[in-house]
Amino acid sequence: MKNKSTRRGIFITFEGAECAGKSTHIRLLEKYFQKKKIKYVLTREPGGTEIGEEIRTIVKHHAGKNPVSDEAELLLFAASRAQHVREVIIPALQKGTSVICDRFTDSTVAYQGHARGLDLKFIGVLNKFASIGRTPDLTVILDLPPEESRARIMERNKLDKVHDRIENERVAFHIKVRNAFLKIARAEPKRVKMISSDRPIEAVHNDIVKAVENAIASFPK
Repeated sequence: MKNKSTRRGIFITFEGAECAGKSTHIRLLEKYFQKKKIKYVLTREPGGTEIGEEIRTIVKHHAGKNPVSDEAELLLFAASRAQHVREVIIPALQKGTSVICDRFTDSTVAYQGHARGLDLKFIGVLNKFASIGRTPDLTVILDLPPEESRARIMERNKLDKVHDRIENERVAFHIKVRNAFLKIARAEPKRVKMISSDRPIEAVHNDIVKAVENAIASFPK
């Protein structure tokens, strides 16, 4: 299937608070791509590869006696990304296939950098190394107030009863994450689009589609 909407694949990442609706809006963007006959791959971080999915289990769900240290968490995310970029993302983009990725380097800056308090300069170097310097063409940050995010997490936990060590951090942690995403959006307004997800799904989706169309239109002819 040929990509009829752009000469090359577009690399889109979704970021934002826990339970901000990333999964819902990624599925809706998939349907949009299918309708427009845009060839794409859907992937996620940590994960996206066999190695990455094993790392994901450790990073998100480890509940052993000895907790994952902040430094180990950072390096595990980087290891997953190094494999992911080389095995999935770069090969797809080189073929002209678009990539929709659930989280990428901005999450590392927000969670491990600003919220965990690890060295941001080192994280910048590590992210560049793991990603081979490849940055997204468009990053959609779904913004949700931390209190609402926490309420949605608690409600979901009642149903799923899945231990997610990062989701279950205190509200103060998630406030730091949100503030970090706001800072990232202000620093890179051309790449990053902050979209409020505390609205009707259709309105949020329309804003995402507009951002995607604008990003594709900005590609060199």
